[in-house]
Amino acid sequence: MPLSAIILAGGHSTRMGRDKALIEIEGVPLLQRTGAIAQSCASPVFVVTPWPDRYATLLPDCQFVSETPLPGETEPHGPLVGFWQGLERVAAGGASAWVLLLACDLPRLQAAEVQQWAAQLETVQSGAIAYLPRDSQGWQPLCGFYRLSSLSLLRDFVQAGGRSFQQWLAQHPVAEIPAVDFAHLLNCNMPEDLTHL
Repeated sequence: MPLSAIILAGGHSTRMGRDKALIEIEGVPLLQRTGAIAQSCASPVFVVTPWPDRYATLLPDCQFVSETPLPGETEPHGPLVGFWQGLERVAAGGASAWVLLLACDLPRLQAAEVQQWAAQLETVQSGAIAYLPRDSQGWQPLCGFYRLSSLSLLRDFVQAGGRSFQQWLAQHPVAEIPAVDFAHLLNCNMPEDLTHL
């Protein structure tokens, strides 16, 4: 099944105190690790970031999408808008039925498990707009799959002022990825998170 990927690398890393995407795990920057996972099961791979020049040498085989502020907004708008801007770019290419979305800071994620999830996409019910992990806190939207056909729904939500992944997903059917090891979905948000690796 044709699969594209979007990696979000637009956070300001305020809580971490330094650029999360460039933090090295076993000598490899987090963004580069995530890029390798995406490239193992998807093509093309897009990186959405306000700073494409900062990361271009890490992922020379990926395409970069410059994340831009929305008209009239000066505050950070969060990952949903970045995803929307990336999804618009994927749609311009037109070939993929599904899009893998990954945050750049998932140091424990393994390529084999993402490939296993991707192999299940053909079994996802036709009405579901996404195939995502879900824990007690709700959907985990930054490590999963979205139908490209959900773009119009996302565009309408963002243009109406929506900025929350959870609120958007609550409005539509979503299929759950079964038997997920949530330890592999650890996000690196603060320095102490690095001690768990």
